[in-house]
Amino acid sequence: MAGDFGSVRRACGRDGHQLIGHPMQLAQIPFGTVDWSAVEPTVHPGETGTAFWRTQQFGEVRVRMVEYSAGYRADHWCSKGHILLVLEGILDTELADGRTVRLTAGMSYQVADETMAHRSTTVEGARLFIVD
Repeated sequence: MAGDFGSVRRACGRDGHQLIGHPMQLAQIPFGTVDWSAVEPTVHPGETGTAFWRTQQFGEVRVRMVEYSAGYRADHWCSKGHILLVLEGILDTELADGRTVRLTAGMSYQVADETMAHRSTTVEGARLFIVD
């Protein structure tokens, strides 16, 4: 319910930490906002197509709004861990074990560093939000 910060306290605990599992450590990051449209994109050519990254660094955490052009295919296999959310389009993620996972808008994946090499492709283009 909007404005019900009591539920936030219950979910995070009285000391601000999650009650379930181990808390994520986001240290020394003051409250702030990002207008992603104002962040200058960097261009990253793929094997085919192009990726446009709008990147912000918060301590050790990199946060990106990424747009893949139609026909994009990454030019490398990535072993970095990510939490990735598809905002628009369809993303196919090739995995080193031969599987391909398809994500549509509203779907996400998470993978730890050095866990499963992966490579992104998209036929029609996609827009993603990535934390790593």
